[in-house]
Amino acid sequence: MGIEIERKYLIDKQKWQPAVAGVNIRQGYIVADEDRTIRVRIKGNKGYLTIKGATKGISRLEMEYEIPLADAAKLLDTMCQKPLIEKIRYVEPHLGHTWEIDVFYGDNDGLVVAEVELASVDEPVELPEWITREVSDDKRYYNACLSKNPFKNW
Repeated sequence: MGIEIERKYLIDKQKWQPAVAGVNIRQGYIVADEDRTIRVRIKGNKGYLTIKGATKGISRLEMEYEIPLADAAKLLDTMCQKPLIEKIRYVEPHLGHTWEIDVFYGDNDGLVVAEVELASVDEPVELPEWITREVSDDKRYYNACLSKNPFKNW
């Protein structure tokens, strides 16, 4: 079992431009409540099932398993809450950390969120110039919440 420690930020879209090609992601939630999420994801040409526990601060229990692509597609189509999350993920290094920048489309079009995973909750991180503000504590930006209350409704 792993522990995910992650901070989320909004970015200045004028200052950030993708440095590399991104990968398409479609994901949905079988369960999405305060205590747990069960997520199905297709990332590129691979399928994943992810189970996460309740968020405590910026950390939570996380287990992820690769599953057959056809199974992931079937789960997304038949068992996941709608709307699905659709985004392109860009991965960029910055001063010793790996940043994942998600450019959403579909019902969350216009939203761009950057995430950085940390080894500990108190690990310092130097922010890239394109970061505007931290939203780690704002649940509206959790993907599971975006599937229930998409950005277009804000």
